[in-house]
Amino acid sequence: METNIGISSENSKNISDILNRLVSDEYILYTKTRNYHWNVIGMQFNDLHKFFESQYEEIDQVIDDVAERNRALGGKAKATLAEFIGNSRLKEQPDTYPEPKTMLRNLLDDHESVIRALRQDLETCTKLGDAGTSDFLTGLMEKHEKMAWMLRAFLA
Repeated sequence: METNIGISSENSKNISDILNRLVSDEYILYTKTRNYHWNVIGMQFNDLHKFFESQYEEIDQVIDDVAERNRALGGKAKATLAEFIGNSRLKEQPDTYPEPKTMLRNLLDDHESVIRALRQDLETCTKLGDAGTSDFLTGLMEKHEKMAWMLRAFLA
């Protein structure tokens, strides 16, 4: 059944593509954060282990919210690992177990990349006539800005 919410089908498809890229980015970031949670070692193990867990739990909720936003607009949410890897703007780092400071730096770089992409995507959604998704993306951008700030605080 087609949605009739005042956004053309062409614009809806473009918005769905944006949300699918975003859910892919979020899933790669979630996986990297979970990897670091499992593999962190060193003097700050306990603090970083808990910190990474709090971050991947927040990202997990973001993933669900993005996929559900896509479905609410009539789109199909990408939901396989192959689709996430092929559609993400972020890159995985298989068989890589960096030291804690590098882990923090890698996650900060990815959050900042997501923030920059969100700024562009929310402007595009506004131009496509979807103020709701623009507002939704603004909220996600604020969450990533806060997570990036926390990563910066660890690195300071």
